[in-house]
Amino acid sequence: MNRPVLVIGNKNYSSWSLRPWLLLRHFGVAFEEVRLALDTPEFATEVRRYSPAGKVPALQDGALQLWDSLAICEYANERWLGGRGWPADLRQRALARVAAAEMHSGFVALRTQLPMNSRRQPDGYRWDAAAQRDIDRIQALWSELRRAEGGAGQFLFGDFGIVDAMFAPVAVRFDGYGVAVEGEAATYLQALLELPALREWRAAGAAETEHVAATDALRSPA
Repeated sequence: MNRPVLVIGNKNYSSWSLRPWLLLRHFGVAFEEVRLALDTPEFATEVRRYSPAGKVPALQDGALQLWDSLAICEYANERWLGGRGWPADLRQRALARVAAAEMHSGFVALRTQLPMNSRRQPDGYRWDAAAQRDIDRIQALWSELRRAEGGAGQFLFGDFGIVDAMFAPVAVRFDGYGVAVEGEAATYLQALLELPALREWRAAGAAETEHVAATDALRSPA
């Protein structure tokens, strides 16, 4: 049987690509990877072969094409994970889904002002009050879920799952921009950063040679 194909952008910059890639890699799903460099003429041409929306990530499984990160994760959960991507408990599963959906659709100021740049090191760059409100909400959500639902595991609902994959790019952002994180949220942040699949992704991103100028230009004025 042919392996599914996951089409992604640059590992250093593509937060949406990271989410399904991380889920598949963590759970040991075999797939072929196609990496398309963002902000290039070739990207616009090649991506349409896999994604009618012209965006990454995209998954091709036989004749089926999917082009949304959360939809790909949901499909993978049913197709290969046997439901392990969400908590087994109905109540916890509902809470995990609403947290994942909040990440999927929200936090625009954070995304805009702290774009993913996995190679980045903190340098004093700062953001406005709207982005700080996003940061505060994410940390409050992490802490609340860890305390109430995390149990003995390291992640929001104990074991790693789709909701954690959705927040993984936030961990990369917090790390690279030097966001202050405390308590349960800090413990969870460290668990994400130490996940072997995420460490693999970041190592590959560090080896990339492409640059997205607008993202790399975000530096402290001092």
